Amino acid sequence: MIVAIVQARMGATRLPGKVLKEIGGTSILEFQVDRIRRSGLVEEVVVATSCEPQDQKIVEYCKFHGISCFVGSENDVLSRYHDCAVERSASTVVRLTADCPFIDPVIIDQVISLRQTSGADFAANTVPPETSGWPDGSDVEVFSMQALSEAHREAKTYEEREHVTFFFWKNIDRDRFRTVQLSNSEDWSKYRFTLDYPEDYEVVVKVFSELRRRGQFGYVHEVIHVLKDHPNIATLNSKYYFGIGWK
Repeated sequence: MIVAIVQARMGATRLPGKVLKEIGGTSILEFQVDRIRRSGLVEEVVVATSCEPQDQKIVEYCKFHGISCFVGSENDVLSRYHDCAVERSASTVVRLTADCPFIDPVIIDQVISLRQTSGADFAANTVPPETSGWPDGSDVEVFSMQALSEAHREAKTYEEREHVTFFFWKNIDRDRFRTVQLSNSEDWSKYRFTLDYPEDYEVVVKVFSELRRRGQFGYVHEVIHVLKDHPNIATLNSKYYFGIGWK
């Protein structure tokens, strides 16, 4: 079972409640889930949120809109992912975050396929992010349930528990996990359409409006074309690009 787990919470300090902000008449969260469901390989999509009272809004929203939801630890996100994956009988986990509204189902499938064909434990398209060639907001990580279980069992530090795949990153150079990266033929790493700051939300709304005018779904290359055609949009959050005060 290939399960996409989308981590989401309401308590972002820089852009509170961002996952339920509106885009195109729906929430960012539902907008993104609908895009993930277009994947040809993902068999189930689950939103994984925390047990904190403020995140009950996400639980209720998911229930009302027919989105599968799992509730786990707020800060031990590794545990949240592991327990969710066990509950859903996952053999492969696709890690996504709810602040990437223009996530591309084609890229999701490419990363899944890359892990499958290579036999790797961990596959990604943005690790490390500064040199991947992919824009910030297109992040996909895919790993085996066995690798996730090992990380859950052995990770000890706060960083390893808070950041789901940090344990994998730490051990890449030690040949602990077989790792592959999906390369991009073009360098789009300077572009940003993730959601961390108010300026990011402005970009997302304006890009969506232009995509709708063009009658486009918003695959990554289409989003990039909008940003290239409208540099006034791209510059709204340019101070947060990789290497320029990157978060």
